[in-house]
Amino acid sequence: MDRRGAIKLLAGGSASALAFAQAPAAFAAAGPLYRDARAPIPSRVADLLARMTLPEKIAQLRAAWAQKADMIEGLEFDPAKASAAFPDGIGHVTRPSDKRGVPGITGAAGGTAARWRTPKQTVDFINALQRWALEDTRLGIPVLLHEESLHGYMATEATMFPQAIALAGSFDTDLMRRVQAVIAREVRARGVPLVLSPVVDIVRDPRWGRIEETWGEDPYLCAEMGVAAVEGLQGPGKFDRLAPGKVFATLKHMTGHGQPESGNNVSPAQTARRDLRENFFKPFHEVVRRTSIGAVMPSYNEIDGIPSHASTWLLGDVLRGEWGFDGLIVSDYGGVHELATLHHVARDEADAALQALEAGVDSELPDGQAYATLADGVAADRVPVELIDRACARMLTFKMRAGLFENPYGDAALAERITGNAEARALALEAARKGLCLLKNENDTLPLDPARMGRVAVIGPNHAIARLGGYSSVPKQTVSLIEGLRALAPDADFTTAQGVFITTSEDRSVDEVELADPARNRELIAEAVAVARAADAIVLAIGDTEQTSREGFAKNHLGDRTDLDLVGEQNELVDALTALGKPLVIAAINGRPPSWPNAVAKADAILECWYPGQEGGTAMAEALLGRINPGSKLPVTVVRDAGQVPFYYDHKPSARRGYLFDDKAPLFPFGHGLSYTTFSVSAPRPSRETYASTQAIEVEVEVENTGERGGDEVVQLYVTREDLPITQPVLELKGFQRVTLAAGESRTLRFAIEPRQLAIWDREMNEVNLPGPAILSAGNSSANLKTARVEIL
Repeated sequence: MDRRGAIKLLAGGSASALAFAQAPAAFAAAGPLYRDARAPIPSRVADLLARMTLPEKIAQLRAAWAQKADMIEGLEFDPAKASAAFPDGIGHVTRPSDKRGVPGITGAAGGTAARWRTPKQTVDFINALQRWALEDTRLGIPVLLHEESLHGYMATEATMFPQAIALAGSFDTDLMRRVQAVIAREVRARGVPLVLSPVVDIVRDPRWGRIEETWGEDPYLCAEMGVAAVEGLQGPGKFDRLAPGKVFATLKHMTGHGQPESGNNVSPAQTARRDLRENFFKPFHEVVRRTSIGAVMPSYNEIDGIPSHASTWLLGDVLRGEWGFDGLIVSDYGGVHELATLHHVARDEADAALQALEAGVDSELPDGQAYATLADGVAADRVPVELIDRACARMLTFKMRAGLFENPYGDAALAERITGNAEARALALEAARKGLCLLKNENDTLPLDPARMGRVAVIGPNHAIARLGGYSSVPKQTVSLIEGLRALAPDADFTTAQGVFITTSEDRSVDEVELADPARNRELIAEAVAVARAADAIVLAIGDTEQTSREGFAKNHLGDRTDLDLVGEQNELVDALTALGKPLVIAAINGRPPSWPNAVAKADAILECWYPGQEGGTAMAEALLGRINPGSKLPVTVVRDAGQVPFYYDHKPSARRGYLFDDKAPLFPFGHGLSYTTFSVSAPRPSRETYASTQAIEVEVEVENTGERGGDEVVQLYVTREDLPITQPVLELKGFQRVTLAAGESRTLRFAIEPRQLAIWDREMNEVNLPGPAILSAGNSSANLKTARVEIL
């Protein structure tokens, strides 16, 4: 392909892309145009693409993970081995911080430090790899590298923030932005320009083990958190080139991933195109519309018989066509070859590669297994070379936007200085505090007063361990609940007991999960009862482990469950401690929502902590002892049991009729969360009674702290549309604000609901804001609202 042909391929003859064709001499005097950072990126890409051989182009579309074994000697990068194994260069390397490729190291799914390089080892490996790529390969094309960063950089010593579901419960987009900015700088300092986060899937099935990775069930909340996260990782707004200290983000998993059939990971998403547009698409679309999101990852599942990795409608017509996404589409791990091995829509890996390439998947992760067949496909006239050129051009564009041709290196000294430093620790503590949700507080059991609480028995499988959740590594330090309590109240009388063990192992990377021995647990329960009998109050830390709620990424590595209640003998422990008649406070430390009807009924107070991150023990202790006031809300509806699934607050009017012999209400509603003080939220006050379909609805809501201590409240604004030709949800969140108010303080909050937020998909699947009534509802949960009515003309 010549340069003019490459330019046409890149941009269809746009003015910026044709800059080189019009004036090549302005840039080419000092060497190849593609190496000139001053030149327009489309022109640089066109110049480089025209110089590349077919094997070099295909190499750009493939990645190396297990194949790191072919480029290292011990832990160090070996240029000679790399040149022999990768004569056409390396497009993409998967997780440079892990030791995959070293003998004895397999998936490196997290867990122990033995699976990971140190920060310096990571930087040394990356810098040696990039020097080889720039200096020893024919065209000097740098390597793209990616890491995981769901709630912190998944690498040794990096800061581990609260799990995603806890961050969502903060309802604080500024906090999300700041957390992701710290993650970005810790990742980029080691020389990595791309992270595989955030997860913007809405979730509708708590049986799914990955629910903790999400921002909950609501499209608007997921969208706002998604925009804030991407702005924190990449920088705000639209831009051409990535700023220093930033990384490109990856939206995942597009889409339907959060409502898999039977709650089983990667199962079909039983949804319709209307439901996709009304709900699942919204967070993805909003991020694409408002940011320069770098990459998108398709989901493992199928929709209407078409797996996402082979869906030209999803990735081509919608994502690139309707929404105008111009970044990189990267596969989920194994998502391409599974078109043949799991979904059976492809004859073999070669056919899978063609289908994914046609759909628009530019980079196959983690090892480029199926894309290794592309050269043979071109030779046999099965694969159009134009598809390879298209994907290669996108990969080269991405690398140039990331500045890799100019500086692809990490900085070990910088990484050492900023990773897990005091500023990052302080932010992790703030995030942990803001993610704590008070679910129940009978008779003001909480907070405990250190001066009057007497002896407190701190019991349970999660009282002395810092649970970080999935996609975590090993931070510089962690604080467990009992450590936090003893540090905060060193003179208090805390006694402890294990109570039960949940599983036999704490290594989340192991495949088989074995519950702890029931007989031994019952002995531990008896010991815990003896300890609690001598106490004045009980704090019970129960919930999940990183094994009982996790990603089920293979048939031999499961993570989904049919039962949502506490596993093992934890309910027996609750019953035994309740029988003592002492105040019982549950600290719920979990990834899956607490559908624990027995525990909820018997506890006097429940503090939902989720997985609160490395500083979580301090935050939990502060909340239990009244140093801080919990202000988080639930980003999901908490069902009573699996029989209510799926249950989401924004259901249609005909849903939730009821059941024989059971309560149709959830255990806790979406948006629920109590405080140690009280708040009053007014009815919404719209600026007028009628609005044109092109006008924003402007609303004021008054919130007042009517209690005796300061605290945070999350004011939530919902809309209900009625009398329209398409059924509408009973409620839809359209705005929220978290505010801190002193005792007796009040504040007027202002919201604007834009016309696009009120639009529906009509019977012809056109997105329109139709005339009719709109009911505005304001309150502090989806179940505690005051209303006003306006008319759309």
